[in-house]
Amino acid sequence: MIKLGIQIIPDMAVQEVGDTIRAAEELGYDFCLLADEGFMPDVYVCLGAAAQHTARIRLGPVTNGYTRHPAVTAAALATLNEISGGRALATLVAGGSMVLPPMGILRESPLTVVRESLEVMRRLWTGEAVTWQGQRYRLEAARLSRGAQTIPVWLAVRGDKLLELAGREADGVMLMAKSDLASAIGIVERSSIGRSRPPQRLYLDRIAYTPEMLAGAAYSYTYAIMDSPGRMLRGLELSDEEIAQLRQAVATGGPAAAAKLVTADMIKKYQIAGPLPECRETLRALIAAHQLDGFVLNIVSGGLAANIRLMTDTRSIVNDQ
Repeated sequence: MIKLGIQIIPDMAVQEVGDTIRAAEELGYDFCLLADEGFMPDVYVCLGAAAQHTARIRLGPVTNGYTRHPAVTAAALATLNEISGGRALATLVAGGSMVLPPMGILRESPLTVVRESLEVMRRLWTGEAVTWQGQRYRLEAARLSRGAQTIPVWLAVRGDKLLELAGREADGVMLMAKSDLASAIGIVERSSIGRSRPPQRLYLDRIAYTPEMLAGAAYSYTYAIMDSPGRMLRGLELSDEEIAQLRQAVATGGPAAAAKLVTADMIKKYQIAGPLPECRETLRALIAAHQLDGFVLNIVSGGLAANIRLMTDTRSIVNDQ
């Protein structure tokens, strides 16, 4: 059976983050990912609190090696693993427009940052003293006080070289953009040839089946345009003129201004959208066509009651496979 998880963008009260995670566990979700967005509630404080009030659901951050040194991340995850009784997992990203520009951080050498972050974390999780030199990071007789750890690491990435890295090294790869699934999975498959256990395939989406959800999807779509590589943009079938217009709108008026240019057809190429029966059929087709191992529901707004309804509806869609 396909695994079911949530990713929370914690632009909500801390209490609501915890309540959402507990509700996800009660609804039978397998894992919760919490985005490390820098200026929002701290990811490890929230996950540590959630670990104390849950018993089964796996917990982990979606984080990067720009805003947090991977050795610090390794120690934080080891702590979370201890508090949760071995339920920690990690998802690495290459940084994005929501986090890095406000901190004045340039997104330089993303492949190196992700590859070496993964290397640093896994070396430290051996429990041994580590001396190691990379291009960006180094360790000098570094040893975690919590000892050896077994923590899965997923990569949520878009670029070709990062997808190849996921195929070679990651325990799972989280994929975005419905129209890009075949292309992205092809890259991962080719680079994972020879591995005894290829990475799990997880698809991140925020199902939209109400007018309010479609409006939110239009807003989120603008970030995809800002952060996606050319391969993904081609899959969305956008012209150079349309891409330029959307990016100009973001630059001058922000995501809300750009969202006014996003049509329902554009959204449907990017994510699952439409009436609930249509969403169900679309997801069923995606799972079968791409042999997906997991579906990750993206929760991007506050409102506990609304998000519980969304999780409940999504569970019914996924379990109807």
